[in-house]
Amino acid sequence: MNQKPVLVSGVKPTGDLHIGNYFGAMRQFVELTKGGKYRPFIFVADYHALNTMQDAEEMRRRTRELVMAYLAVGLDPEEVVFFKQSEVSAHTELCWIFDSITTMPYLMRAHAFKDAEAKNKEITVGTFNYPMLMAADILLYNAAVVPVGQDQKQHIEYARDTAEKFNRIFKTDVFTLPEPYIMPEVAIVPGTDGQKMSKSYGNVIPLFASRDELAKRVMGIVTDSSGERPENVYAIHKLVRSEHELDALYTEHAGSYKTLKELLIEDLDRYFTPIRARYEELQNDPYIVDDILARGREEARAVSEAKMQQVRKAVGVA
Repeated sequence: MNQKPVLVSGVKPTGDLHIGNYFGAMRQFVELTKGGKYRPFIFVADYHALNTMQDAEEMRRRTRELVMAYLAVGLDPEEVVFFKQSEVSAHTELCWIFDSITTMPYLMRAHAFKDAEAKNKEITVGTFNYPMLMAADILLYNAAVVPVGQDQKQHIEYARDTAEKFNRIFKTDVFTLPEPYIMPEVAIVPGTDGQKMSKSYGNVIPLFASRDELAKRVMGIVTDSSGERPENVYAIHKLVRSEHELDALYTEHAGSYKTLKELLIEDLDRYFTPIRARYEELQNDPYIVDDILARGREEARAVSEAKMQQVRKAVGVA
């Protein structure tokens, strides 16, 4: 029996991936799952994504793209149980059981609900109730740690509260309490216009861009002609080369923005070529992804079903 502490995380298949996603979160996340310290369960949170995405073809496409992206950047399917949330029915079954012991005022404290309410948005039941599905996601696998950003700590508090309440009401110790693993703060990755890289700003460098596309995006980086060092170029460049190396390089080519952009193109292309090659390999052989998700699904189902047998017995439906 695997006695390693369990790490659980879900990733929604929404949005086109860019190098800001990679340097801002994906790279650190992949590193966290390496080395055998944890038993990681990583899932594509496609049911969570339904709150904002109601296009079947887009959902299928983005799900595959997300799986391929995480495999391409280094997620190891031999170390990680990688699966789709929608293929493990225990997530929604447990969510319903949690719904039956959860009050509306409690859910109204959730950040997502309060934010939507403040903006006078029409709020779906799924948006209102997502903390309970997230609690089920986490508690099904006896998660010891859940990696989150500082602003997502409330998600873990909801899971802990729900575990405690369930155990108290049904006089059991079925659920263990997870701890948040606060992801280290990373520098904001600037876009081609100097703002934070974001699809909504139209300032991204796609994660799997071809060399030609990469060159086009880099050559379009906004520069300030008043200085000798183009700061927007330098800020992206230091993600792939040490500042010590760059200081010498930028001194040597002071004022030559075109040359410095060409050097950035070379370094980004060199850095991402093996990742891009792995992504293309996965695109060309869809059975690799299918096999990984199938293996992950079976392991996730086995673990979650064992937990659900305990839950059903505790609540009296089995």
